[in-house]
Amino acid sequence: MGFEVDEDILQDFLVEASEILEQLSEQLVTLERQPDDKDLLNAIFRGFHTVKGGAGFLSLTALVETCHKAENVFDILRTGQRRVTSELMDVILRALDTVNSMFAEIQNRQEPTPADPALLEELSFYCQPGQEESAAPASEPVAATPADINTIESLNEQEYQQMLGELNTEQYSEQVGIESSNSDDITDDEFEALLDQLHGAGKHGGVPEAESPAPAAPSAASSQTGDELIDDGEFEALLDQLHGAGKGPTVTPAPGGAVPDGSKPVISSAPPAASRPAAPSKPAAPPADTTVRVDTKTLDSIMNMVGELVLVRNRLLSLQAGHENEEITKAVTNLDAVTGDLQGAVMKTRMQPIKKVFGRFPRVVRDIARNMKKEIELEMVGEDTDLDKNLVEALADPLVHLVRNSCDHGIESPEEREAAGKPRKGVIRLTASQEGDHILLGIEDDGAGMDPEKLKSIAIKRGILDADGAARMSDNEAYNLIFAPGFSTKVEITDVSGRGVGMDVVKTGISSVNGSILIDSEKGKGTRLQIKVPLTLAILPTLMVVVGEQTFALPLTNVNEIFHLDLTRTSMVDGQLTVVVRNRAIPLFYLQDWLLRNGRRERKAHGHVVLVMIGNQQVGFVVDGLIGQEEVVIKPLDHLLHGTPGMAGATITSDGGIALILDIAGLIKAYARRYA
Repeated sequence: MGFEVDEDILQDFLVEASEILEQLSEQLVTLERQPDDKDLLNAIFRGFHTVKGGAGFLSLTALVETCHKAENVFDILRTGQRRVTSELMDVILRALDTVNSMFAEIQNRQEPTPADPALLEELSFYCQPGQEESAAPASEPVAATPADINTIESLNEQEYQQMLGELNTEQYSEQVGIESSNSDDITDDEFEALLDQLHGAGKHGGVPEAESPAPAAPSAASSQTGDELIDDGEFEALLDQLHGAGKGPTVTPAPGGAVPDGSKPVISSAPPAASRPAAPSKPAAPPADTTVRVDTKTLDSIMNMVGELVLVRNRLLSLQAGHENEEITKAVTNLDAVTGDLQGAVMKTRMQPIKKVFGRFPRVVRDIARNMKKEIELEMVGEDTDLDKNLVEALADPLVHLVRNSCDHGIESPEEREAAGKPRKGVIRLTASQEGDHILLGIEDDGAGMDPEKLKSIAIKRGILDADGAARMSDNEAYNLIFAPGFSTKVEITDVSGRGVGMDVVKTGISSVNGSILIDSEKGKGTRLQIKVPLTLAILPTLMVVVGEQTFALPLTNVNEIFHLDLTRTSMVDGQLTVVVRNRAIPLFYLQDWLLRNGRRERKAHGHVVLVMIGNQQVGFVVDGLIGQEEVVIKPLDHLLHGTPGMAGATITSDGGIALILDIAGLIKAYARRYA
């Protein structure tokens, strides 16, 4: 499409509208639960109104039309001429989906596709007062609520000047039904002082020149006619209309009963006895703009440069360890501190609250619950937890799959819950928190839970597992079967689930960001999943290990425990080498068998065992040596190595060498069965 406006103006609209549309999705679902929330009704009205205004400035007619009709619906709702119903919300949410689709097209510089005429017709229907409300007398005055002040303040300058002009006319006196009385009048100067108090000095439109009387000498004030003045009764009626009865500033006599100038009342807010402070001589300067818009590619470039600085820092720390020069030690220590601060500051510029993802779930849960005739309440905790913007994007789809799975598989129907002695309404709880350099995400429901024996039976039927393997499988291992490709407990395929895809995608997506997922469940009680991901994808905390003569990096998020290899604690179980840790047999693999060129070599009787977590499963890796923990910058593999199983990338080590970063899940998937 041809945008006939400056690109900066378009970008401002895209940024503002994007934030508003994200808020509207959550606000609309909240409104359905709180239909009488006037503040929420006004906020949604303003949201559609603001998007409409920006779209109108850019001549986006299709977007303007849809937003205008949605705005009119909420104008009817907030004035009490209709009530919020589920059917009305279905239409409004479809309208929001249409607006979001148009917005995506505008982001791609395409002409937005007009809304479905049937949708516009439904919106037009709800733009009319409801039958039960329309019977109310139209002439009965309605006091303005505090929320209506927001609407008044959004009037344009011309409308505002017109409103102020009407304040001093006999027509307004007739509207409020009060006769003018010269003895209780206030002058234009006093009215200006009142406006200064209500809006701030110099921030109101003032009395229009066309209707303002010419300046008069003080002695002539008492001779002014009632056509130019309003008395205190009329003024109180005006304040009641603007603020609501009894909520506006009051007209009271000065202390001691005296009235300044011998005839005029003192205008005060609350408390009545307090005098109004003198207005400043000139309006305060607006606050300076403290934000700038930066392209994300620029942030990524800066982060890459900081990553290179981290590598140099690591190299200098390694070199400094072999020298006893005090000055060099101080300089390197200072560089270490500054680099750490710089790294943290740059990371903050890339951080976004997890609410960017959580914000879509109220709508997801609402639609699924309505579609499946379930009653589900969504609780969200820790929405302000920040993480890398790339992680926010990477986690969006996996989390949607998990929430949909909880709605479909976890929460039972109201009748089933009632029969089981549970409340009819199920609860899904989303949590997010930061622990050190990791983010923990939780998804918990109080639904039916999982039956490990049923999961094993399904896995056997689908050829994922044999009967012997199922018999040896623990409950936690059985729960992890839901992540197997093609696994589904649904007998009937629905729009929500049942095709055997989704949960394996979840695990793959989380593994791709060096994360892990744990699952626990209790039949009849519910299910809890916990996702652990690094705080950022740019710089990765790792455990550096030696296999043969080569250095490898294990993502620290997967590492649970390290201990010395003791062959007396190992044994063979069904052909698989295992090591006993706290009375539990854990599969044990020599990494040299998978990672060294000459393949299997003589296995050493000494070394170290690194226990790592793969879902709920623990696995032990035998390595020849430990270097220690190190923050590394992930570099993509050369095209010759791209796609190598078990390799997530490469990095430069503190001694200047190159280390391959291992993908633990990929290693197990590619090699474990081969060498079992």
